[in-house]
Amino acid sequence: MLDKGTITEEIRRYAKEELGFDLIGFTPAERLTEEGAQLEEWLARGYNGSMEWLERDPNRRTDPREVLPSARSVIVVAKNYYTPYQHSEEPSHVKVSRYAWGRDYHRILPKKLKKLHQHIIALAPDAENRWYVDAGPVMEKAWAVRAGLGWLGKHSNVITRSHGSWVFLGVMLTSLELLYTNPIPDFCGSCTRCIDACPTDAITQPYLVDANRCISYVTIEQKPKEPLDPEFAATFDRWVFGCDICQEVCPWNKFQQPTDEPDFAPRPGRLDLTFDQIAAMTDEEFEERFRGSPIMRTKLEGLQRNGKGGENSKGKIQNSKGGAI
Repeated sequence: MLDKGTITEEIRRYAKEELGFDLIGFTPAERLTEEGAQLEEWLARGYNGSMEWLERDPNRRTDPREVLPSARSVIVVAKNYYTPYQHSEEPSHVKVSRYAWGRDYHRILPKKLKKLHQHIIALAPDAENRWYVDAGPVMEKAWAVRAGLGWLGKHSNVITRSHGSWVFLGVMLTSLELLYTNPIPDFCGSCTRCIDACPTDAITQPYLVDANRCISYVTIEQKPKEPLDPEFAATFDRWVFGCDICQEVCPWNKFQQPTDEPDFAPRPGRLDLTFDQIAAMTDEEFEERFRGSPIMRTKLEGLQRNGKGGENSKGKIQNSKGGAI
């Protein structure tokens, strides 16, 4: 059996050199006491909107040993998804969140984590592992902060010093005892650019986001049959799937660098999609254009609802404080 130092470094090497993860960290599999209390407060305010699943199994969500009883460590990985392209400024064109320009990361990261699991088993046959990518009762952002990949920004996204916030996260629970990385400080300081730029005032206070007012939640998670309030939708500035405003204004994203994952490059029809194309789209055309894309989550009905609402926001955004952005 390899010692924990040797196996930790081999996991790090394999994850970065063989699987292409940009960052990796390790932290003890302990109860997320403070983070769990923050989650409870967030839920009590109703800030989760219709995402009822976040209310289920609080113990499993905050204690990894409720998911994997033998868990001793948590491995957290991050993959940069930034590509050096920009949205069209044409008023007739819609905006789609950068993370959805290419292939769905749910189809990419889990395969990499499965390979990491297989490599760990080859090193330590008795190891037990469970891995998650934006699914299951796992607080990925909390574990990323604990493992030292970055800190939680005031917009509630994890910010890394090397890649800003343009990263996807993956988490693996393991029965192995490993060498742990230290958390890093919060480098947001007195900056409030993300709070000031949010056109819907969804960031109600630093580190606290009301999903009900978040463009990403409304255009992705809100059920397609639920109509958009016209005055609210008028602030969306052409966003029809997700929103990147709080990330685009973040000073730490000046460190952004192009991803080396070709599947995250923009696919045809992502950066030049128009309101008219969405309105005229059939189910068959939607399936053909967005197969393998996160945009499939909202269904054609949801995308057309978002497009109809977004047409009211083709000019400058006006935030609730009356200032143009």
